[in-house]
Amino acid sequence: HQDNARPHTSIVTRQKLRELGWEVLMHPPYSPDLAPSDYHLFLSMANNFAGEKFASREACENRLSQFFANRDEGFYERGIMKLPSKWQQVIEQNGAYL
Repeated sequence: HQDNARPHTSIVTRQKLRELGWEVLMHPPYSPDLAPSDYHLFLSMANNFAGEKFASREACENRLSQFFANRDEGFYERGIMKLPSKWQQVIEQNGAYL
């Protein structure tokens, strides 16, 4: 894995979170099962664009603009709200990909 956080910054951040009484959960810096962009946004895009072929870059950009313009206000919130259950699934699988 790759973690670009500077070690001293990470330690200071974890210490501050503990001071505030927050529980610090250890997890890999990147997991597709815990990234809302992967399990919510990209999945939605894949389903929405299934079977489409674009004749040009401009056609692709226009279709992407249309996709984002048609997302309702709760779209991103729903993705974030799925995160606790995703955490639970990863914990139950001992960190293995789902």
